[in-house]
Amino acid sequence: MSLSVKNLTKSYGDKVVVDNLSFEINQPGVYALLGTNGAGKTTSLRIILGMLAKDMGEVLWKGKPLDPLKTNVGYLAEERGLYPKYSLLDQLLYFAKLRNVGKNDAMQRIRYWAERLAVTEYIFPPKQKGKKSKANRADQLSKGNQQKIQLMAALLSDPELLILDEPLSGLDPVNTDLFKSIIREEIAKNKFLIMSSHQMPTIEEFCSDITILNRGKTVLQGNLNEIKKSYGRVNLFVKSDNDISSYISEMGLPIVNKTPSEYHLRVTGEAQAMSFLTRLINDGIQIVKFELREPSLHELFVEKVGAENEEK
Repeated sequence: MSLSVKNLTKSYGDKVVVDNLSFEINQPGVYALLGTNGAGKTTSLRIILGMLAKDMGEVLWKGKPLDPLKTNVGYLAEERGLYPKYSLLDQLLYFAKLRNVGKNDAMQRIRYWAERLAVTEYIFPPKQKGKKSKANRADQLSKGNQQKIQLMAALLSDPELLILDEPLSGLDPVNTDLFKSIIREEIAKNKFLIMSSHQMPTIEEFCSDITILNRGKTVLQGNLNEIKKSYGRVNLFVKSDNDISSYISEMGLPIVNKTPSEYHLRVTGEAQAMSFLTRLINDGIQIVKFELREPSLHELFVEKVGAENEEK
């Protein structure tokens, strides 16, 4: 066990924003902390990092209280955290120094990540007319390039624990793929990562274990594959060149969603799905797609958070 969060609680006046949060990360990989806006995700991450005081609970790293000054941890915040009027190189050197990275090592790592993230021209501007031009400032960069610089700052110390709060927010498809490739590289290095994101397909791509928060409370937690298995294969996707609406009605299959070319149906399990398929085949219906699968993380998220909100 390397990271253990136990009974974490935080209130502002009468409002409880983190309510008895507990989870463990026992092996390298990515753990997902999910929730709607205002669910308490960012507050929880800041408490783990020691940026906010907790009312109750503890955060342990390798069995001891996590001390952000002694633990090699990297943090990519959702909000922009760069100084807008200072040069990017000076800021990166400053951030590296805060994490006890020597200047020579810092420069080497900055050059590596600048090339890897395609921002060399902003950090090390080329000479103009025989003179070195002034380095770009953060306020001169696009949102996506600012995100790259902040990721670089988080990685400069080669952290053991990396916390990513909405890392893909505002990125175009090319840079999204770039960030994903870097996350995969960190996983391959046996790093411990916590990721918060509203992009459910990305969470499914990287995370094996999850916690979903709603109004500060944990509403779903555990291994994602095991959670899906517990629901069973109840989502049926059918595409046909024929009109199959009458067959759906006859079998009483709930329609979750319908597009011009495909039905998303809810079944009780494989037996009902196979009975429906047999009926279509026996009547000579041409089937283009027939897919039975477990619920997606998106569906689980909407079910759990939606149900909680309906009770309020």
